[in-house]
Amino acid sequence: MIFYFTGTGNSRYCALLLARRLEDRAEDAFPYLRRGAAPELSSQKPWVFVCPTYAWRIPRVFEELIRESRLEGSREAYFVMTCGAEIGAPQKRLRALCREKGLAFRGVLQVVMPENYIAMFNAPKAPEARRIVAAAQPVLEAGAAAIREGRDFPGLPAGLADRVKSGPVNPLFYRFCVKAGPFRAGGGCTGCGRCRDLCPLGNIRLEEGRPVWGDRCTHCMACICGCPAEAIEYGKASLGKPRYQCPSLPEDL
Repeated sequence: MIFYFTGTGNSRYCALLLARRLEDRAEDAFPYLRRGAAPELSSQKPWVFVCPTYAWRIPRVFEELIRESRLEGSREAYFVMTCGAEIGAPQKRLRALCREKGLAFRGVLQVVMPENYIAMFNAPKAPEARRIVAAAQPVLEAGAAAIREGRDFPGLPAGLADRVKSGPVNPLFYRFCVKAGPFRAGGGCTGCGRCRDLCPLGNIRLEEGRPVWGDRCTHCMACICGCPAEAIEYGKASLGKPRYQCPSLPEDL
């Protein structure tokens, strides 16, 4: 089973492609996160966990969901992490999570996809985004082949800088950067509620037709990138930046 978490669609794209190649099922973590209830899942094929990279690790909310879920059947686990540049060195923590769950860690695959973290970086415009998605295709095909053939994913080089980023930098990033306070809806907001519906943690409510953010934000960028009116800003950091939503997986791919 391919179990995935996504904010703006990059990891969904990868999960659905892997499911198609492996003739397996892709299960979205969204409803379980939204309800705050860990699932009971069963798979005879290897577990493939697909998610974005948050500060050089898998997202905390997804890690905790895996930890709390009941996973029956296969005891093999592959991880696929989408990123705008690189994933650091998350292997140590992923191995520990697998040991805790009684799973055999079969490696982590780095898949570079279009940047979406507009609270800090620039998302590409549509033509460049399409080029990046196309360039990820061979990486995903090779990953699917490895899973199908029962091989580990190739190891990733992990230097000191990578270990520092995935180690002590990660909690510092969460402490100082992952905050919902700067989110605001501007005058273009229509009160449609799309941001509320997209939030995987149910952290957005509407008050008098305007979105209000709570304190459970995971910085997935689903709200700001999914607003149909592009009315949401993250302080001044997002001003003038393109919003990004991953295109749907083509039917013929």
